[in-house]
Amino acid sequence: MPIRSMTGFAQVKGQINTKLNFSLSLKSVNHRFLDLHFRMPSESDALEMKLRRMLKEKIARGHVELTLSLDRGSSDGFALNRELVGGYLQAFRAAAAEFKLAAEPDLNVILRMPGAMDSASDTLDSDLESAVMGQIEDALNRLNQMREEEGRGIERELRERMEHIQKASAGVERHRQAILQGYVERLRSRMQELIGSQVEPERLLQEAALLVDRSDIQEELVRLQTHIKHFLSLLDEKGEVGKKLDFLLQEMNREANTLLSKTSGLAGDALKITEMGLVMKSEIEKSREQVQNVE
Repeated sequence: MPIRSMTGFAQVKGQINTKLNFSLSLKSVNHRFLDLHFRMPSESDALEMKLRRMLKEKIARGHVELTLSLDRGSSDGFALNRELVGGYLQAFRAAAAEFKLAAEPDLNVILRMPGAMDSASDTLDSDLESAVMGQIEDALNRLNQMREEEGRGIERELRERMEHIQKASAGVERHRQAILQGYVERLRSRMQELIGSQVEPERLLQEAALLVDRSDIQEELVRLQTHIKHFLSLLDEKGEVGKKLDFLLQEMNREANTLLSKTSGLAGDALKITEMGLVMKSEIEKSREQVQNVE
């Protein structure tokens, strides 16, 4: 399955007979999990359960709204519920006679009573259920086609972002020696301030070695490259990878932050490392914005 965006829309229409048409639409946006919402005529619980199972089979993540609306070609689809209306009229006149009131029932009020008018929307018959279930797969295919098309665009951008991060990482690697020299110079200045005399070269190198060991960025660079390779392999793998990609970007951001903290305060060529580290963070953040919409 190709990588999909969680954003999409699809609509299909169908006809039961010359008097009853329906429209079925699906709209999805990003969400951490699969969140289904249905807008359907009343008394359609059985149909809703079937549609819910179908959506769970075809969609992994996203906030999905399904709307089913009915359209009648004429008013012939309505019929008077004589038993209900007759019962109301009888009760009304009995009450008026008992309390000696001169009143007539209001027809508008009667017809607004639940069940006063029988129509196809009150009970979804088997024909409508069959027609809707026959169209839902087409609607899902259209929705997923739109999601896949947007997913291809997201994938292209993510690969470009990873390439930028790799280039910045390679640039940092080339300037690692500048970090060592920067630590040595900073340590030399600091030790001269403290002891006020010429510092022995061996002592200076020992202290610099300890400082560099605590502040070396090699481990961050190695882990960053590992995360990038894993990220690209997930893009090659396709499917439902949104959560995994988001996790890897969080780890990349952690490594970039550590790299910047270890190289803060350095001058000269080492400043280029800070610049490249900021480029990494910018690319990672832009990638996270895109990954938030990946299924």
